[in-house]
Amino acid sequence: MNNARLYLYSLALMTVLSGCQPETEAPAAPRPVWVMTIADSAVATTARYTGEVKSRYESNIGFRISGKIITRAVNVGELVKKGQLIAQLDPSDTRLNAQSASAEVQTAQANLALAQTELARRQQLYRQQFISKSALDSYETQVKTSAARLEQAKSQAAVSQHQTGYTQLLADRSGAIGMIQAEPGQVVAAGQTIARIYDLQTLEIQIAVPETVIDTLHPGDQASVTLQGLPHAYQGRIREIAPAANSQTHAFDLRIQLLDADAKVKLGMTADVRFLSGAARQTILVPSTAVTQFADHPSVWVIDAQQQAHRRAVTTGNVTEAGVEITSGLQANETIATIGVHTLTEGMRVQAVTPGPEVLR
Repeated sequence: MNNARLYLYSLALMTVLSGCQPETEAPAAPRPVWVMTIADSAVATTARYTGEVKSRYESNIGFRISGKIITRAVNVGELVKKGQLIAQLDPSDTRLNAQSASAEVQTAQANLALAQTELARRQQLYRQQFISKSALDSYETQVKTSAARLEQAKSQAAVSQHQTGYTQLLADRSGAIGMIQAEPGQVVAAGQTIARIYDLQTLEIQIAVPETVIDTLHPGDQASVTLQGLPHAYQGRIREIAPAANSQTHAFDLRIQLLDADAKVKLGMTADVRFLSGAARQTILVPSTAVTQFADHPSVWVIDAQQQAHRRAVTTGNVTEAGVEITSGLQANETIATIGVHTLTEGMRVQAVTPGPEVLR
């Protein structure tokens, strides 16, 4: 009888305890995300960069003295030769200064001649012992002082003559006028930029290269340059590589010298540069929607074999219409999320969805 009661009591206790246990929550459903496989976008390509046609020599010229402009001899776009007149200041004041300086020279010459004549007379008196040596020395000093004043006057006259020449602004090289800010009646300061001259004989291409590939390029490397709207390619060569990256873009500026430029090449044209040296490299392109910023560094979400999402830092390269270039951090045959990445968390289970061709377009 006691055993039966003990059994019933235990059964009742188990029933009560089982009713107190919380219900187990059902696992969260996987979050649908669109994905792509890296192998689908990894292709062997030669690096291409977009740049702009520039002149190696771009001269900003201005007057060396201040004054009022009375003449402008050229317009924007005109071709000029070295030494050609660009603009001219009113020379009235400089001419008066030059005339005054010339008069000072004549006065100094007359004073020197008078001092020399007086010295010769005093030397004769000294030989006759009519004056002392100290008296003669004073006249010799006057001659030296007059000669020094003459040299000073001549130097000042030369400066005044030069300033008269400075009223004419001349082209310092042959080229095309790219900018001019000079109108008759305008008062300008010394050193103020009046015109910019582009040397058309030294055309080159300026491009920006990411820091991930800068070590593979060197001055003298050959390049093929294609200009928008022109059918054939031009030969180029790396002339200059900036020693430091741009603080804003973190890319290095390169200058590509055009070896066979012709009259069809114009300043400001868009250029496509392809380097011929070095083997083709493997490039990974992903949609721009797949790249996010985490801790100020680009990253993507990689989907593993268990359909779980993991954030991975990557290094990006060029950004084109086809997508973002990934230079490091991803490998072929890996799967990444392309749409819906902002809702993912580390280790989240996902349901991979591959978008159709109509979405990819």
